[in-house]
This record gives sequence, C-alpha cells and structure tokens, in this order.
Amino acid sequence: MRLLVVEDEERLAAALRRGLQAEGFAVDVAHDGQDGLEMARHGGYDAMILDVMLPRLSGYRVVRQLRAERHWLPVLMLSAKDGEYDQADGLDCGADDYLTKPFSYVVLLARLRALLRRGTQARPVVLACGDVELDPAEKRVLVRGTEVTLTTREFALLEYLIRRPGEVVSKTELLDHVWDAALDTAPNAVEVYIGYLRRKIGRERLETVRGAGYRLVAADAAARDARA
Repeated sequence: MRLLVVEDEERLAAALRRGLQAEGFAVDVAHDGQDGLEMARHGGYDAMILDVMLPRLSGYRVVRQLRAERHWLPVLMLSAKDGEYDQADGLDCGADDYLTKPFSYVVLLARLRALLRRGTQARPVVLACGDVELDPAEKRVLVRGTEVTLTTREFALLEYLIRRPGEVVSKTELLDHVWDAALDTAPNAVEVYIGYLRRKIGRERLETVRGAGYRLVAADAAARDARA
C-alpha cells in the first residue's frame, strides 16, 4: 500500500513516515499543499494523510480540488483545529475522516485501515443527476446551472432521491426517511411534496412509477423515454 503524508511539521512528518513504514506501508511526504496536490494527482496512492494548515494551499483546498477533478483518493485529515465546525468543514469539503492533534497513533492506524478497506469509491461532495446538482453542505440546488430555492422538506426529499438516481423509491420509504417517524404523517404528504418539487425542478425529472413509487432521472433520459 502506498501512502502520501502531507504535513508541514517536519518532525511529525518524519515520525509518521517511520511509523507507517514499520507497518509495511510505502510512504511519500510533501510539506506544502501545492506539492501534496500534485503528488496526489499523479502518484497512484492508496490513501492520503492530509494536514489542514499548510503553506501555499490549505488542506481544505487540496481535498476540494481533488474532488472537483473526480479524484476519489481516500483522505484522512489531521488538524489541531478541534472545534465541531472545523471537523464538519473538513468532512463537508470531501475528506473521508478527520483526526485532531494530538492524536493516538493506534487510532490513526485503525482509521487508516478503515479507509483502505473502503477503497477509492466515488464520494462526490456535490450530488448530481443529469443537470440537477445538490450540495448537502451548502444546502444549494442548481438546475441547469440556475439556483433553485427549496424548503427544508423539499430539500430533504430531493437529497434522498438524488442519492438513488434511477431507482424507484416507495412512498413508505420516503415517509420513513424524510419525515419525522414520531409524527403521524399522512401518506398523501409525499404526493403533495412531490408536486411541489416537480414545479421547481421540472416534471420530466421526477417520474411516478405506478404502484411502486417515484424515480429521479436525468432530463435527457426522461426525454428519450417519452419519445420511445
């Protein structure tokens, strides 16, 4: 397994390299964000350990750029910034895990092994189905590049559907996952909100599958089905 460590504290970077090499990993080190980004793009690594506060490019910018280029290298972010919003920012910008300094080396290894088990599956920061894009962190939706304003419930409904593009999702499943289970919500609430959502993103993008549920599709796919 080949690892990239991007850390500007040279003593910590050297300690990480020695420890990881002792575990059988091949390890390369970069000391600033720009070099780390270039190495991550072209080095064929299995995972990256990435500091947040780096010269030239921050760790946040490095991981955002990789994800924007659809590069799914697993990233474990390290930072002395231990606030809950700092950790949320790291994960929302595309990191797979976040570990605060000082950290336990045993825990770092365990989290690294967990990342390697997951592999380089696509984990986009912005979700998309055709020309509909949804950013869960920023709570923004774009349709054909134009921002669309959704209510909290409409956003939650679209997010659940866009995570299952092309799949038929039943009313019961939508009620279970989008509505509060503690509330006695009528099944026709789903139909009502599907109607609201269709008016905002386009009817052709949200199909009704009679007797089964609803399916979010790309607009061009819906047009082809209509012609067929």
